[in-house]
Amino acid sequence: MNHPPIAAFPFGAVPAILYGADSPHVWLYLHGKLGRKEEAESFAQLVCPSGSQVLSIDLPEHGERCSDKSFAPWDAVPELENLLTLAQSRWDHISLRATSLGAWFSLLAFAGRPLEQALLVSPVLDMERLIRGMMAGACVSEEELRARGEIPVEFGETLSWRYLQYAQTHPLVVWDTPTAILYPEHDALTSRETVEAFVRRFRCRLTVLENAQHWLHTPEELSALHRWESSSVLV
Repeated sequence: MNHPPIAAFPFGAVPAILYGADSPHVWLYLHGKLGRKEEAESFAQLVCPSGSQVLSIDLPEHGERCSDKSFAPWDAVPELENLLTLAQSRWDHISLRATSLGAWFSLLAFAGRPLEQALLVSPVLDMERLIRGMMAGACVSEEELRARGEIPVEFGETLSWRYLQYAQTHPLVVWDTPTAILYPEHDALTSRETVEAFVRRFRCRLTVLENAQHWLHTPEELSALHRWESSSVLV
């Protein structure tokens, strides 16, 4: 197995690592909830031998990050906008590999700033619908959420009025990057209807991973993920 060179990358106070030898091509790698920047290593082993680099950061409240910011779009999206601006000053060709909430943050941050290509794994694509589904499951009305601000629900999640308002006012309306999506058949966060509507609207390529759930982690799922990445990267 190839092990590309690894170096720390200066991005303010944000922990970041850069895989691969100097190149005009880079992939921005964004993890999902409970992830960390080091997850990019296996993807780097795939693309670096072909002449690309991979830049991965710890999103707020993850990895080596201190609690300077929250793992929420009002903090993460501006940070990713700055990351792309920095990347554009150094690399000529920029692509995206993102997972789950990292994918949603990226879709918001990079909309209208086309990349070479994007690979999205278990992406969250309609946050308002996701939140409203959680509200319905917890029997929480919009009026109650507005009044209380935040309401803890099952599975350690917390409903947030601010988050709902953000999702309502920041729908995904522009995405011009050639995109491939790996969608778990039984994803509880993004419905099949939602992903298929997104694919039609933005002309993406969709692969459905049968019998899988949102978090891909079993050896079989990870093997399928790596095969999909290998077949989806545009050379």
